[in-house]
Amino acid sequence: MATQQVLVRLPEELARRFKRCVSDRRRSEFIRKLLEQALPPADGSESDPLYQAALAVERDQRLASEMAEWKTLPMGDGEIGDAAWRASGS
Repeated sequence: MATQQVLVRLPEELARRFKRCVSDRRRSEFIRKLLEQALPPADGSESDPLYQAALAVERDQRLASEMAEWKTLPMGDGEIGDAAWRASGS
């Protein structure tokens, strides 16, 4: 696997903790593992947790019906005295 050197700037205290806790020979591997865990998959596959959460929201029938109701509400300026608010009977 080809590698690339990357310059990263850290606050001094965090850099000290990093150097104290992770040996010189393990630092690149440590950062690589953190990035692999934190970043979404490169292929955008269905294993991406954010993608799975979005699918779950789309499949939620209760939420879908509630959102459909929102689309039918008149849009006003948010003031209680607004005519649309009064017309809704609220």
